[in-house]
Formats: sequence, C-alpha cells, structure tokens
Amino acid sequence: MKAINPYLNFPGNTEEAFNFYKSVFGGEFVGLTRFKDVPDEGNVKPHEKEKLMHVSLPIGKNNVLMATDALESMGQLTLGTNFHLSVTADSKEEAAKIFNGLSKDGKVSMPLADTFWGDYFGMLTDKFGIQWMVNYTYPKDK
Repeated sequence: MKAINPYLNFPGNTEEAFNFYKSVFGGEFVGLTRFKDVPDEGNVKPHEKEKLMHVSLPIGKNNVLMATDALESMGQLTLGTNFHLSVTADSKEEAAKIFNGLSKDGKVSMPLADTFWGDYFGMLTDKFGIQWMVNYTYPKDK
C-alpha cells in the first residue's frame, strides 16, 4: 500500500480552507478540479460549478491533504463526519482486496470501478461508521 491520507469535505468553502492550509504548510496545489470541469456536470447547479470537486495539497514527504466541496445538491453535510480516509493501493488487485475487506458488513456508496479521471476508485462506510476511499492510479503507460 502506498499511503493513507485524509480526505475532507467542506460545505462550499474548500478553496478558502485550502488557501489557509497552504499558507500554514506551504507547497502548491495539485489535482485541482472544479465541478464545471467534470464530464456530465449537468446535474450541478449553476452557482455550484465553480466549487471544488477535488484539490490536493502535498504536506511533508509522503502526506497529501485532499478535499472537496460537498454541494447542497448532494445532500446535507454533517460536521464531525465530513472526512474519509483515502487509501492509495499499489495495484488494482490490492485495491479490490482492501475495498472488499473494508466493505464487509458495511455500506458501499460508490462501487469500485474505473473513473472518468482514469483511476480505479470506490467509496464505502465500514461496519464501524468510518468512511473510506480506495484508489489505484494506473501506470502512465496503460
């Protein structure tokens, strides 16, 4: 396994929060994507299109703080449960093993599958109520 990193959900102020974190930790954003940049963004309300679908801020040697804006149209955000642990697997097989293990007796919110951004990704809540994201990034020569 490559890493486990925190993935935060904000009620529309991710950009403000991450500019603050950047001022504290330094570094540069990587992987910044707005909802308007997502294929089939037709379900996103016009005033939500500039919100962040994903942002990453590397911190230190092997840590990445990641986040998204939890849009009103996607349901209510509950502070205190507005995070996931994000697992980055070394292989598609390892991702499936981890995902299947964590989801046993839990609830899958997004099945593990290939995504529009090119990764193998899924989301779940385990039987203890912890939210997880499992991701495998295919090698560039795929």
